[in-house]
Amino acid sequence: MDRIPFNKPSLVGREFALLEEALKRGQLSGDGHFTKLCNAAIAEMTQSPAALLTHSCTAALEMAAILCDLAPGDEVIMPSFTFVSTANAVALRGAVPVFVDIDPETLNIDPARIEAAITPKTRAIFAVHYAGFPADMDALAQIARAHGLLLVEDAAQALGSTYKGRLAGSLGDMAAFSFHETKNIISGEGGALTVMRPDLIERAEIIREKGTNRSRFLRGQVDKYTWVDIGSSFLPGELVAAFLYGQLEEEPQIRKTRLGLFDHYNDAFSDLAARERVTLPRQPKDTTGNGHMFYLLMRDIDDRDAFISHLRQSDIVAPFHYVPLHSAPGGQRFGRSAERALPVTDDTYERLVRLPLYYTLGNQIDRVIDVSRAWLGANA
Repeated sequence: MDRIPFNKPSLVGREFALLEEALKRGQLSGDGHFTKLCNAAIAEMTQSPAALLTHSCTAALEMAAILCDLAPGDEVIMPSFTFVSTANAVALRGAVPVFVDIDPETLNIDPARIEAAITPKTRAIFAVHYAGFPADMDALAQIARAHGLLLVEDAAQALGSTYKGRLAGSLGDMAAFSFHETKNIISGEGGALTVMRPDLIERAEIIREKGTNRSRFLRGQVDKYTWVDIGSSFLPGELVAAFLYGQLEEEPQIRKTRLGLFDHYNDAFSDLAARERVTLPRQPKDTTGNGHMFYLLMRDIDDRDAFISHLRQSDIVAPFHYVPLHSAPGGQRFGRSAERALPVTDDTYERLVRLPLYYTLGNQIDRVIDVSRAWLGANA
């Protein structure tokens, strides 16, 4: 019986042909033909005035932190239930990640917990769109405006998702996306920063190009380029961009396929959810997802671990998710919690299991469902 991994990178279109074309064009460093095509495609997919390809979502988040002008001692509010890159981008500027709890329905940052976390040192809110479902961005934007804060989307999982008819990536001042091989659209490693504020676009280009005004030079706006700001080498190479563009061309079909798999899982476990054996993902109001992830919330950590172990014995890989950052050694060293306890975050970590979901999963999904339902029924 074949092993069913949690994730499997898939070829979906013209990736090989575009890699060959990139080689024939003779430029392998970044910001070439395919980087420009990706930038334009991502800007269109996110309704953003500018999109800049990066070598990772981590890089895009680090660019966002620089654009927020974070300095030592500044604070950024974010959920504890997120990947370490969200917090690392802040900590690398000498600023402090301030962790708040998540909403038990959406698993996104809880706007009701933010006001109490704001201090005179607060500079920004980083909102994570968990499982591809956007956070309550109108509520967050209202808070950000009232306190003069920047609002950054960690949209690593959310390409193609919408909030009140607006696309992820256009909902804050800037947004970071991931094209890691575990995401819907992949390039092995890769990411992008979208920028909604026109006054930040030129500086974003400079930061991405090692702190130089090279982009202005290439457009003929200056006769030479030089060091003008802090920055780093955030560019991917052209082979990464060529592969990615082959994926971006097929994004609507990839999203449709993944949403079909998500719906199949949802239907298959709906009766168990009705009997409160498991809890299914709850789509936040006024949002559409992109089929990035399907998870089950089990009864407790023992139930979760036993379920994961049973699936592993059946050659099905189903991992839990984030160890809360507020309880991690790095989180305790570089950040702080806004409240004494973050109970929803801790409870979610102890109960969440992610089921396999990837473009070529196909009929193997029925085996995952059958094995899962048999165990859940026997351990009711």
